[in-house]
Amino acid sequence: MSRIAYVNGRYVPHRDARVHIEDRGYQFADGIYEVVAVKSGAFVDLGPHVERLERSLRELRIAAPMTRAALVTVMEEVIRRNAVQDGIIYVQMTRGVAPRDHAFPTAARTQVVMTAKRGRPHPVRYETDGVKAVTVPDIRWDRCDIKSVSLLPNVLAKQTAREAGAYEAIFVTPEGEITEGSSTNAWIVTRDGDLVTRPISNAILAGITRRTVLEIAREEGLRLVERAFSLAEARAAREMFVTSTTSFVMPVTQLDDSVIANGKPGTIGLKLRQRYIAYMASAEGVDAHPENRS
Repeated sequence: MSRIAYVNGRYVPHRDARVHIEDRGYQFADGIYEVVAVKSGAFVDLGPHVERLERSLRELRIAAPMTRAALVTVMEEVIRRNAVQDGIIYVQMTRGVAPRDHAFPTAARTQVVMTAKRGRPHPVRYETDGVKAVTVPDIRWDRCDIKSVSLLPNVLAKQTAREAGAYEAIFVTPEGEITEGSSTNAWIVTRDGDLVTRPISNAILAGITRRTVLEIAREEGLRLVERAFSLAEARAAREMFVTSTTSFVMPVTQLDDSVIANGKPGTIGLKLRQRYIAYMASAEGVDAHPENRS
């Protein structure tokens, strides 16, 4: 079955999907995106994802191209046409097509592209052995809270990880603090048993999976602390893991040349991973009608 993409009101074969060469997303990275997980043919946490997409549009002053209800309808149709049961949908919106000029165009129309693809199960070794991460300097701009398509530092970081045989790259500030991963949020469990992750700010993306894992952790009665933490703390931690739409809750057992604890995934991270996977398949995780949210 050939893949189908949505491009500005048309459903077209993926191989034929095109945008104009003067699309501002292509020339200026002037756009935003969202990635939403699909489980058993339904979206996971769709409402929060759509709300974050709308916030990103507002922060960049890009006009919403359609109502929330219409957006959800198109997303559902893209999933249906691609017969995706377990996978993701990618939604991108840019300021539009206009003659190249840094300032906003006066009459551009927001461009919308959507694609979907099936996912593959994570290898069993992720749960038995965990994954390796490497650290890189955090050279990103000061608005990491906006889910912008301007991802060059993240691309370079992820490539550094791939070349090192690692799963993820972790950004570290000049002060030695961990912000987040190139495509994930970062967490540690301290020697005292505190579950620590950075608070929401302009320095990190407010991950939807992060949000859900925080809720699950509260249900589990874990001691939650939202604060900055250092690279040294991560290396000395009892556990470390990262979260995202595609990583779920991913145990990190090696950071650069440092083995985390005993080099095996920890009990808290594994418990949260199992709970999150169950949540994805539950009625609680499926949010089919975010258009009804205020």
